[in-house]
Amino acid sequence: MRVKGRYLPAVDLLCISAAAVAAFVIRYESLWRIGPYLVHNAPFFLAVLFVRPLLYHLFGLYRCWWRYASVPELITIVQAVTAGSLIVAALLFGFLAPVKGGVRSFSRSVLLLEWMLNLLFIGGVRFLLRLWQRQAGIRKAEGEGKAFTRVLIMGAGDAGALILREMQNNPALGYLPVGFIDDAPDKQGAQIYGVPVLGTREDIPRLVREHHVDEVIIAMPTAPGSAIRQVRAICERCQVRAKTIPGLYELLSGTVSISQIREVKIEDLLRREPVRTDMAAVRRYISGAVVLVTGAGGSIGSELCRQIAAARPKELLLLGHGENSIYNIWLELKERFGHLPTVPLIADVRDRERITHLLLKHRPQVIFHAAAHKHVPLMELNPVEAFTTNVLGTENLLRAAEEAGVDRFVLISSDKAVNPVNIMGASKHLAEVLVRHAAKRTGHRYVVVRFGNVLGSRGSVVPLFERQIAAGGPVTVTHPEMTRYFMTIPEAVQLVLQAAVLGQGGEIFVLDMGEQIRILDLARDLISLSGLTPGEDIEIVFTGVRPGEKLYEELFGEGEEPLPTAHQQIFQTFPAHLPTEEELGEGIVAILRAAQAEDTEALSLALKQLIPSFCPAAELTVPPLPEEVRERSVQQPGLASGAKAAAPGHA
Repeated sequence: MRVKGRYLPAVDLLCISAAAVAAFVIRYESLWRIGPYLVHNAPFFLAVLFVRPLLYHLFGLYRCWWRYASVPELITIVQAVTAGSLIVAALLFGFLAPVKGGVRSFSRSVLLLEWMLNLLFIGGVRFLLRLWQRQAGIRKAEGEGKAFTRVLIMGAGDAGALILREMQNNPALGYLPVGFIDDAPDKQGAQIYGVPVLGTREDIPRLVREHHVDEVIIAMPTAPGSAIRQVRAICERCQVRAKTIPGLYELLSGTVSISQIREVKIEDLLRREPVRTDMAAVRRYISGAVVLVTGAGGSIGSELCRQIAAARPKELLLLGHGENSIYNIWLELKERFGHLPTVPLIADVRDRERITHLLLKHRPQVIFHAAAHKHVPLMELNPVEAFTTNVLGTENLLRAAEEAGVDRFVLISSDKAVNPVNIMGASKHLAEVLVRHAAKRTGHRYVVVRFGNVLGSRGSVVPLFERQIAAGGPVTVTHPEMTRYFMTIPEAVQLVLQAAVLGQGGEIFVLDMGEQIRILDLARDLISLSGLTPGEDIEIVFTGVRPGEKLYEELFGEGEEPLPTAHQQIFQTFPAHLPTEEELGEGIVAILRAAQAEDTEALSLALKQLIPSFCPAAELTVPPLPEEVRERSVQQPGLASGAKAAAPGHA
């Protein structure tokens, strides 16, 4: 409900009059004999009754919706009241005050008291109005039979305060905040917008019982996944729902709202301390530049486009082979960033003539190369596609970039390029080598960004597990000790953007990925997040490590030393072995010849000669499943028939 603005001027006139009279009463410590003072100072009353309403109107006090008033509105009230006092004082001492001894005089203490009382009365009326409107909204929602969800907010910081304000301002949303939870000792007992901090996460079970809490909202966008995991586990034990807001990387716009409260997802449980990205430096090289993203319709490419668009480039070129995915991201960017010129380019990076033509036509200053084949099992069966796209495609783009004078080039690589054991990893390794040579040849800032598995990307392990859970199980994992590094898509993109700032040419940048995550733990968490119990509602079965798979991934190859950068969480390294350009060219020709002939032996030999760390899948020792695990797995329905695909242990 909104109180119409036409009622407030009348209320303000009463407040202005009361403040003026009260100022004289306080100053002269007289209530019943104040009449002569008021008559003698009639010009003062005329001045305040004329000046203050006019200024309040000019300052917009009658245009505000006081139900949503906050600090900016309070500042406006202070400015309007102070300006009124200054103008009234100027009128009094210049024209209106009585003359005594040839000088116009007026009580300065009355002016000060009148200013203070006006602040109290004008601000107080609006505060009471805001409180009344909030209570009216609650009564209206209750009258409509709306049931309120009683919530605890975990995190008494900025995000928690914003969530609380929205709940208070919009009772129709159906949330009733009963308190905050925060682990910071200095916040215990404090109040935020009238809502107290009731305890720490360890107090959740007690608070749930005492306050009949229905839901805990985790409002900690910068908290690591371990903290989210702990809070959710506590909520599970006391049988109360846990929801969260997105992490920092998903809140790049800087806004938090009720609409962003959602169920806890696997990305929240694996969240790490955020990388302190220097966005000002990122904007400096993107703003006003022509930027090209290859693979712009993919998981990483599309998120790159979103974050680049927010940095206001001169033009954003969206290059991809699939017209539907390019169309989707192009349409999204037009809707969200209508001011930004975006150009969809349908092209195959394997077509050197077409790529060269496009780069010479549009002259990008920055290129992010995300176009690649990435599915390990598919590339094992289609090595020609892997090498023509990931290797020749990268070479085509680098040569065209050199001809077009591109200043920055960032290749998105993979941890599977380290000591590769499969075709996809070998192809990405060679792409890294090509970038290194191009950096030496041109002297430009051409770099590589290497990271682990990306949660939520197409073909990743999480969607596979989710499909298996939706089908009733079982969820299949290759080995109980299989581990992988994980990143979220926004997190990976932040690393890519930062690498272009740090890079001088030829570096390989690697994020401090923390500890590897067991695929088995990932499967259990996903089952639990689906509201089911692992081992009871959904079985987990083990299928054994497949040829070509590692139990764990590596971020640095043999002889590669992690070196510090200006960012504490980002390392750089340089290839330990770098073939000459002549050796590289001859080796790639031999690899392609063997791949086209489907000669596995010749292909492995050619790869070994060019990549000393390459170990073909056939030569790997595959660790067997433990006996007790193997027996349990064989007994599961559907396993022997191979009806369910095993989780590959990589994404």
